[in-house]
Amino acid sequence: MFRSLCLSLTSLSLLVPSNSLRAEDWRYTLRAGAASVPRYSGSDERTVAPLLGAKVVSPYGVFLDTEKGLGWAFDEDDFGLSVYIGASDVRKDRKTGFKGSDELNGMGSIKSRPAIGLDGTYHMGPIILGASLEHALEKDDDDHDTGSAYSRLKLSISAPLYEGEYGSLVGSLNSQFGDSNYMRTWYGVSNAQASRSQFRAYDTHGGMVSRGADLTWSLPIDERWSFTTVLAVQYLASEAADSPIVERRLQGSVAGQVVYAF
Repeated sequence: MFRSLCLSLTSLSLLVPSNSLRAEDWRYTLRAGAASVPRYSGSDERTVAPLLGAKVVSPYGVFLDTEKGLGWAFDEDDFGLSVYIGASDVRKDRKTGFKGSDELNGMGSIKSRPAIGLDGTYHMGPIILGASLEHALEKDDDDHDTGSAYSRLKLSISAPLYEGEYGSLVGSLNSQFGDSNYMRTWYGVSNAQASRSQFRAYDTHGGMVSRGADLTWSLPIDERWSFTTVLAVQYLASEAADSPIVERRLQGSVAGQVVYAF
């Protein structure tokens, strides 16, 4: 959830490629803030973590983003698309800094591995339809329970709710789906994991992970500075919610960032 919230704070920045390379076509963004999030998806423990990030976009749509990775994006009329390669999310089986929880002791840590992403948006007047697909590659040096390749799909619909002297407010509804490997990695408990942890064994199947809603408020300060805050909730679907590691089905997060763009 922490990574999803960070990504919802970052726009797709889908740019039209330019035929000439000019200094003013390069765009840079710096972000700093904090987020209050669950320690893992399904946890009733919370942590307050710093949010620090940067993004560079070239005139040809190539970008480097600390949240997504290295990619390419474009906008054509009402349709936008971006592809990128970055790093998948992690989950620690011990409380380590802002990550993980001692409740997961014995489950094994889910380590980061290369991930390929594809984001698309389609504008229907003020309504924006979005789809985000992420495929995390298999981690060869890990076991079947925590290192398998998996895929996750997020579908969303967004619309502006307010725009005026106090900035803009955008509301969004979303649904997330995962294949069988995704569900097993993040919510399953194998016999081996059950023998090492406090949880009973739990087998999972691919399907809906959660349904959720976001409220994003953006307040411009001047031409370069702005403040953005996001309130996000996710309600885990039954396949995930029935997992013995899930302590709370309704997950809430809030984050705020100061953004400097030049």
